[in-house]
This record gives sequence, C-alpha cells and structure tokens, in this order.
Amino acid sequence: MRELDLRGLKCPLPVLRANKALKSMAKGEALILLTNDPRAHDEFKEFCKITGYKISSCIGEKHECRLIIFKTA
Repeated sequence: MRELDLRGLKCPLPVLRANKALKSMAKGEALILLTNDPRAHDEFKEFCKITGYKISSCIGEKHECRLIIFKTA
C-alpha cells in the first residue's frame, strides 16, 4: 500500500501523479490519495472508469478527502 499526498495540487496534476504511481504498482495493490482539490473526486472517478482501476472509498468532504484506489489491471 502506498500513500500519495496531493494536497495543494490542482487538476490535472493529482490524476497525472496518481497514474504514474499506479503504473509502478502490482495488480491488487492499493494507493491512498490525500487531496484537497474540490474537483479531484470527480476527476478520479472518471479516471478509474477509463483505466479500469477501482475506487474503494472516499473518506472526508469532497474538498478534503482521502481516496483509495486499487490497481485492478
């Protein structure tokens, strides 16, 4: 399990950095993302829809949340 602190970054940077991290991870591994970009939750939902990764949960408010993404492919 890895954690990526993306607070202070605005889209598309959080998605780009998460994608880079996920590419180096093994199938089934989880990536925890800390973000405070208000658009990040929606951006990551779309990103996962396109890539096939799975968002397990989003804890916190939409503007300050902790996302967990599993690499499924």
